Amino acid sequence: MPQVVEQQIADLTSVLGDPTRRAIYIAARESSEPLTVGKVAELFGIHRNLARHHLEKLTEEGYLQVGSQPPSVTRRAGRPPKHYESTSRHIEITYPTLRYDLLVELLTKIVSRVSPDHLSEVAEEVGREYGLELADEIGTASDAGYREAVQGVMGAMSGMGFAMNPDWDGGRLLTYHCPFGEAALSYPEVVCSLDRGIISGLFEAIERCSETVLHPHRVRHEDCVTEIPVEITARS
Repeated sequence: MPQVVEQQIADLTSVLGDPTRRAIYIAARESSEPLTVGKVAELFGIHRNLARHHLEKLTEEGYLQVGSQPPSVTRRAGRPPKHYESTSRHIEITYPTLRYDLLVELLTKIVSRVSPDHLSEVAEEVGREYGLELADEIGTASDAGYREAVQGVMGAMSGMGFAMNPDWDGGRLLTYHCPFGEAALSYPEVVCSLDRGIISGLFEAIERCSETVLHPHRVRHEDCVTEIPVEITARS
């Protein structure tokens, strides 16, 4: 575990590790009015000195602050009790950023150096298998018509981070955002074959024949074009 995360956890547990103190903090956050030592002692059935200790500790660490006496409280002679209320401090633990984009880039570099003669074929087959698994997870209708089939594929791809528009007249899907980013530009023979396989697997799962042809973009911001038959027929 990274040292910064360990320190964040240690800081939290040193203040909020005690269950009673943690409960007092939660009560202060949820209360519509500030809490006093007497009120906390009454709520949790503890001695006033212990209640004061927990409140002061939470105040020292910035989780509570001493506020003004609410208007609903009648002022009495003598020293007024402190009223504790929650601050705007947030409790969070920040982990280092996950770099899936870097992982994809490095993996595609590795794959590109292995069996180059069959690279595209293997990538498409892996994509097809994933497309079948994805369709099984989300559920698909085997009697879908052409538009329903295309929209179903678009929905599944959207869930993966793709953004597509249909070209109904041209029998095409236009992908204007690919979640694989730079990896698709640098290694289209791997990434785009994978995409084509996923789409083919999705169509296959709804028992529709689709000889999809994917034309990858060559420059940034250019659409990828997936050609699909205008009339998709059910498999025999």
